[in-house]
Amino acid sequence: MNDVSDRYLAIQVVMMPRDTNPHGTIFGGVILSYLDQAAAIGARREVVRAGGAPPFLVTVAMNRVEFHQPVLVGDVIRFLTRLIRIGRTSITMHVSVEVERGQQVLQVTEAEVVCVGIDPSSPERRPKPLLPETAPRN
Repeated sequence: MNDVSDRYLAIQVVMMPRDTNPHGTIFGGVILSYLDQAAAIGARREVVRAGGAPPFLVTVAMNRVEFHQPVLVGDVIRFLTRLIRIGRTSITMHVSVEVERGQQVLQVTEAEVVCVGIDPSSPERRPKPLLPETAPRN
């Protein structure tokens, strides 16, 4: 397991009845939506920490989304991000999804999310470098 200190709490929210599927658990699409947002929030933070300007990011892939356990109404769910890689125009984040259920903390979902920095002012929305040419990449 990775060092907890390199994880960033991007989102934390209480799951509500409006988010349930017909089985009474939280709909997977709701989790995916928050997962996507958390990846973008974490990625933006990492780009700025590495010396780049706050980027305009779009998600291009969600790899290895794994649902380990159901999420229930009333669970406090948190989305923790960790940098995997910054490339020239893309950034890959690992997102771990945990719930607080009473005294327990359970990992319920995880995924790798790839985001690309784009230039929103160009009609083609072309990829744009995330970091200045002199900034180090990992």
